Amino acid sequence: MTTEDASPQLTWTEEGEPRSGRFGDVYFSRDDGLAETRAVFLQGCGLPEALAGRRSFTVAELGFGTGLNIAALLDLWRRTRPEGGRLHVFSIEGFPLSAQEAGRALANWPEVGEAASALIQAWPAPTPGFHRIDLPEHHAVLDLAVGDAAWALEAWSGQADAWFLDGFSPALNPGMWSPQVLDLIQARSAPGARVATFTVAGAVRRGLAERGFVVDKRPGHGRKRERLEARLPGQATPQVSRPRVAIVGAGMAGASAARALAAAGLQPVVIEAERPGAGGSGFPVGLVTPRLDAGDADVAALYAQALERAGQLYGDVEDAVVARGVLQTPQAPRDVARFDRIAAQPIWPPDAMTILNPRQVSDWLGEPMEEGGLLMAQALVVRPLAVLDAWLAGVDRRTGQVERLERAEEGWRLVAPGGEVIAEADIVVLAGGWGAASLLDRSRHPELTPVRGQADWVEGPSVGAVAWGGYAAPTGQGVLFGATHDRGRTDLAVRPEDSARNRATLRSRAPALADRVEAASGAQARVAVRATTADRLPIAGRLDDGLLMLGGLGSRGLCLAPLLGEHLAALALGLPSPLPRALAGRVRPDRPALRPKVGPRT
Repeated sequence: MTTEDASPQLTWTEEGEPRSGRFGDVYFSRDDGLAETRAVFLQGCGLPEALAGRRSFTVAELGFGTGLNIAALLDLWRRTRPEGGRLHVFSIEGFPLSAQEAGRALANWPEVGEAASALIQAWPAPTPGFHRIDLPEHHAVLDLAVGDAAWALEAWSGQADAWFLDGFSPALNPGMWSPQVLDLIQARSAPGARVATFTVAGAVRRGLAERGFVVDKRPGHGRKRERLEARLPGQATPQVSRPRVAIVGAGMAGASAARALAAAGLQPVVIEAERPGAGGSGFPVGLVTPRLDAGDADVAALYAQALERAGQLYGDVEDAVVARGVLQTPQAPRDVARFDRIAAQPIWPPDAMTILNPRQVSDWLGEPMEEGGLLMAQALVVRPLAVLDAWLAGVDRRTGQVERLERAEEGWRLVAPGGEVIAEADIVVLAGGWGAASLLDRSRHPELTPVRGQADWVEGPSVGAVAWGGYAAPTGQGVLFGATHDRGRTDLAVRPEDSARNRATLRSRAPALADRVEAASGAQARVAVRATTADRLPIAGRLDDGLLMLGGLGSRGLCLAPLLGEHLAALALGLPSPLPRALAGRVRPDRPALRPKVGPRT
């Protein structure tokens, strides 16, 4: 899909109202779009009365457009939100506007200016897939799906309490109102769900009624004589008390899960064997880079979404981001053509992936280079410990080594080697990297493989971040480089011969930088053990009743953990996941590639 394919072909009327040239229809009523939104969608879904006593409420929308409906909803939610309530919004847009275009449209209604401003400031890139938008001042989160309505509804894991059906009219945009879409609306509706729309087209009325909705015509707004309301029979599921959640591991995976749970209103217990960052998250800096895949669309989409989300969340942490942009140079001759295919993928925002010629690569590294490369503008260099400090602040942290998990009358007990119960929880999240392997049942759970890695750093020299097979990254005081990759090893002692290997790897790619490293002072090194899986993809999902895992992140933990932590939190609390179903399936613990190949232990 090209930018032109996804363009709404926006035009503006003489009155300053936006109009879709693609569908030949207006985005909102000339008779006051905000009043129409409030009458048709908010009142049509029984809001705010339906919010009473709801700790969690989910609204789904077909037709995000200018964001007006959601701005009005956020304004209402801010004023009427139940104590402790969280709003989840899922909206679909096939042809997204730019932030500037939406801002111009929403400027017509200063009465919802605070909510509109929050949306505009967090406006995502117009790339296909799911995009999460945090709205903390409104105690809300928005997942915007860019793409076809049927695809988006099929991909979404949520259950809506209310629906805003606001696509362009059925006559002009029939795909938004197709039988397949109506089937999915019914399948993604919670008991008692309400539906509101401006159209009273017979096909829509009949389609909703045939799917079990009770449909009523109501007086319309402005020049429209009628509008539609519908309700699915049933009562909203009573909201049970919040579960007790314990997270084993205080590295980036554990901290990401803790942050996501806290954002959803829950305070987990985090159990750390040592200090936070004692494992792979304890280096001075780390690269936040995606796995580049030109052949598997789902894998490429997973890492593109993860990189976008990591950039959003790390950017909110003071002093976490050291540098933006990482240069990927070829490991093999075939990589040159592969970089071209990757840069052309529609999953990346404009200018996110740029092919550089040898002169530009030389300028980036500060020394002559004969090869071009791929500049990943969204990739980052971050300080992991700054992120851990921020995301674990205020969390109930307990120090102890979890030797085993025991079933309790309700949930799980986490037991130390001496038999002491460190914590009891309804839900346990294993996020301890390679350390979690000892808690897995090999007869039922996926197997992890350890990969020992040593990195070195010195004071003084600096460089633009670069990766090739090895890597080099600025620390703010010098440069970190490495790393070794010794599969099957778990020893943590720093080895001089590994430092020599790292220096040789650096010299093979950047000899001038290697000379500066050799002359620098303050040389240090550190070892950590990564956990990997058979298919090199992470694990994020349910192992057993009340037992979840976030692991197998390999060398991409800084990129993957923030998004997958939110996915784990959604599974734990029964909330909509930010991951499309296809991508969630690729990281499930029980996927075919990871099914145990050994019998029960004897």
